[in-house]
Amino acid sequence: MTGFAPADSRGRCPPIGLRTPGVCHTFLMSLVRPSRTRDLIELILGYGAVVGVIWTPEPLQRMLSPMVLVLTLVVVLARRPSRDDLGLGWRGFVRSLWILPAALALSALSLFAAAKGGTLHALYKGDFVHISGYVLWTIYQQFLLQDFFMDRLLRLLPHQGAAVTLAGTLFAAAHLPGLALTAATLVWGMVSCALFRRYRNLWALGLAQGVLGLCFAVCVPDSLHHHLRVGLGYLRYRSVQPVP
Repeated sequence: MTGFAPADSRGRCPPIGLRTPGVCHTFLMSLVRPSRTRDLIELILGYGAVVGVIWTPEPLQRMLSPMVLVLTLVVVLARRPSRDDLGLGWRGFVRSLWILPAALALSALSLFAAAKGGTLHALYKGDFVHISGYVLWTIYQQFLLQDFFMDRLLRLLPHQGAAVTLAGTLFAAAHLPGLALTAATLVWGMVSCALFRRYRNLWALGLAQGVLGLCFAVCVPDSLHHHLRVGLGYLRYRSVQPVP
């Protein structure tokens, strides 16, 4: 019975003449099954790049943001996932549609409560271009959260619950230093990860996040979230327009 020749201490296959029939098993599996080390490196570098851009001054941030978004997209697509794997196909789409009306119902209740409590206010830049752009951004946020971060955490951590909790925590931490928005995104981050694990579809989650985000923006006093800004933008906004 013939087998695969083992790789040497550096993970290299032996010379051609010394190999048993077939290919080096270790080398083959390293190509087919990405290593935990690669997952960890991509996770650290990807999250570091996102947070780094968030805390970069505005002129430079506008140049770096598209680069980071394209980079994370390339890293995800490099493993050649299918549309269903990414959550962009039809799998789970119909079953997940209840998420959007649920978000709309929660938003309606929140608007009613904010109106009664006197915190309801107009949306900053409430024109169609800004609203549609924001919703597209929330869909991409779900892509990053689920297909980049959650996907790697599931392979790195032994339990799904730990991966969901850590993914939600990383998602919330990216929304610092505004505590109100950070708390809201902590809850939504974990809920959306759990829902994605069940339905494997991004569309309803991304649209629901857009609805909930817009609702949060008009129901919570602007002094607490500074037009939903995060990172350095939150601090710079406060320094220019202090909270009364």
